[in-house]
Amino acid sequence: MTSHHELWDGVLRRLAGDLPAFALEAWLRPLALEAEGDALRLLCPTPFHLERVRERFLARIAGLLSELAGRELVVSLAVAGAGAGQPRERMPAGGPSPAASLPVPAPAPPAQRALPYTFDSFVVGPCNALAREAAFALAQDRQQGLNPLFLVSEQGLGKTHLARAIVAEARRCGSERAVYTSAEGFTSEFMTAIRGRRMEPFKRRFRQGCELLVIEDVQFLGSKTATQLELFHTLVHLLDAGARVVLSADRLPRRSDGFEPRLCSQMAAGLVAELEPPDAALRRRILRAKASAGGVGVPDDCLDRLVEGARGSVRDLEGVLIQLVAMASLMKRPIDLQLTEAALRKLAAPEPRGRLDATTVIRTVALFFGMAPEALAARSRRRDVLAPRQLAMYLCRRYTNLPLAEIARAFDRDHPAVSNAVKVVERRILERAPLRYQVEELSARLDRLERRRPLS
Repeated sequence: MTSHHELWDGVLRRLAGDLPAFALEAWLRPLALEAEGDALRLLCPTPFHLERVRERFLARIAGLLSELAGRELVVSLAVAGAGAGQPRERMPAGGPSPAASLPVPAPAPPAQRALPYTFDSFVVGPCNALAREAAFALAQDRQQGLNPLFLVSEQGLGKTHLARAIVAEARRCGSERAVYTSAEGFTSEFMTAIRGRRMEPFKRRFRQGCELLVIEDVQFLGSKTATQLELFHTLVHLLDAGARVVLSADRLPRRSDGFEPRLCSQMAAGLVAELEPPDAALRRRILRAKASAGGVGVPDDCLDRLVEGARGSVRDLEGVLIQLVAMASLMKRPIDLQLTEAALRKLAAPEPRGRLDATTVIRTVALFFGMAPEALAARSRRRDVLAPRQLAMYLCRRYTNLPLAEIARAFDRDHPAVSNAVKVVERRILERAPLRYQVEELSARLDRLERRRPLS
């Protein structure tokens, strides 16, 4: 690669394999690039966007740029169109400068030296063996009877690992036209194609140009009638053409509200493989594998305590191990039982929260938009009132235990108005990055209020 723009395209391609599609679309694709010699500046649309990129992605971006360029580059963040004094962050391509870093002598936590999404790095046990073997066979195109493959489990048990491993293995075996996306990504591309009257390119990508289609988290398509219809016809076309299809969800579609029966039947026409929580033996092997990947030695007695104390998902196991290693690094002390107990306590289940009332949610939204709470219940259809009102209805649905009819009364509306507002916001969250930022910020404020509210 020679140009900075080619470097940035390479970074996006690499991150596409590591990040959910919606995260890539929401946070990284809106960035614009400026170059001055070996200095790169990524322009963010808002200060809020800049802060999130700095917190979540800047170190990874800088490391990839260094790797792809073969030399150290300076990466900075700035707000697009901002003058002097606006937020800006600079970082060498390899990460934070030594002067800004904590002196941590221990190895990096496992999350920073993560195992790749391959079948070799997937730790197998009785709870996930069927799913792993089916995924491997389908990736190598050895078992058409498994097609489509539907992976189902609770969050954090390995669906994403297998889904991405399938794509990697299929490409290794020569399948160039493999498409990996999420249900949100599929919906977003479909809606964009409809609005732009560009359905042909959409169909070429997901039908004619596809040998393997992997879609994650299809449970989010509940009640999205148009998207479900498009997915149904896409699946029929691909399966008739001999292409392979992999779907994942945290529940079976027939157990979810809002799914078309024919789509449920089509998705379950092959093999449904369930991944269950790991038993003690598998938890031990997972912890050993992740510790080894991070160059970390965990004493046997500490490992025993982690196996006993962390009984949730694979993600929970990784979380407690990261907590333990980070504490040992920052406190400059060896991993022992006392530190292990402290790490387990920090990741214990949070205290139950008190649910909010509609008045609190409405007041929070009104304050965010700089308007009076009464304005959200007014009859105005102006855009600057309608959008906050719909957002307040959506958040009332999330943060209160009220039925739709009672939420509607808080806005002096009828029940269908709230139902429609919730659907509108859910759809637009997938399509509009500014709305996602607003929802994230308001959710953070409401989360803080909810934690402080006493249980009823």
